[in-house]
Amino acid sequence: MTSPKNITLIIHGGSGRVHKEPMTVEKEAAYTQKLTEALLSGFDVLQKGESSLDAVETAVKILEDSPLFNAGRGAVFNNDEIIELDASIMDGKSMKAGAIAGVKTIKNPVSAARCVMEKSDYVMLSGLGAEQFAAENNLEIADSSWFETDERRRQIQQIKQAKNSPDTNSLSDQSKYGTVGAVALDSEGNLAAATSTGGMLNKKYGRIGDTPIIGAGTYANATCAVSCTGWGEFFICHTVARDIAALVEYKQLSVAEAADEVIFDKVAQAGGFGGVIVLDANGNIAIKHNTEGMFWACIKWTGEKKVNVCNMIIE
Repeated sequence: MTSPKNITLIIHGGSGRVHKEPMTVEKEAAYTQKLTEALLSGFDVLQKGESSLDAVETAVKILEDSPLFNAGRGAVFNNDEIIELDASIMDGKSMKAGAIAGVKTIKNPVSAARCVMEKSDYVMLSGLGAEQFAAENNLEIADSSWFETDERRRQIQQIKQAKNSPDTNSLSDQSKYGTVGAVALDSEGNLAAATSTGGMLNKKYGRIGDTPIIGAGTYANATCAVSCTGWGEFFICHTVARDIAALVEYKQLSVAEAADEVIFDKVAQAGGFGGVIVLDANGNIAIKHNTEGMFWACIKWTGEKKVNVCNMIIE
């Protein structure tokens, strides 16, 4: 059994390009404050002896409720100027998982994903069915206006008005990759992972990325926990989260070595972009991305805490 002193939490707020101009002092402070709030709230759960599942859900909910990130409130609009949300969660101890996709009214998608895992016979629910399930289980339902922000509205209008604006068939712009997630190790030595997103700006046709797909955007077992952010199509085809876990489990690579191999030798070589946070059962961490920047924060049982904003904006 892992020592209680090994409790660890890593969170991320998406990866993408560094903004052309330095982030304002006020905006950098806002990102730093919100990442710190989510990190310390999740870590407090672990310090109380509660589960890694509780910790990742707590941290991700705070990021979902913030208009700063592309998840929950503050999520991007699709081509129809509607916000569609995806999320997943996985318990490394039981190997059970839950996910929701394409929902529009569930205030905290990560909680709905956990509810699917714990209170249904399924792993993934989508659309109206997922919303019905959430309502029947007394999860908080919000009007679509709650998720909208003026900044996101401006973004979708600008991208539509711009000459030769990109669509879902032109995905190379790194500014599009926004997702939030968390991985945690609790005092019993159990791992968990959770991920939540609004998907890709200006997406069409009900597109769903890697976030709600277990093994692609989220994965946890007894060996390690992984949460991803990036160009979802590549993360799906390369089963990024599971591939990293398999390299740790079967080849005994460190989490850093495994993440490097998948993100740089596989995803990047195939033309994909993104990042991962990885945590193993001994509290070893890896934070890797092949984009220009990534929002992340981590804290270990020693009290050592790091928060990285790196002048990056997800648009």
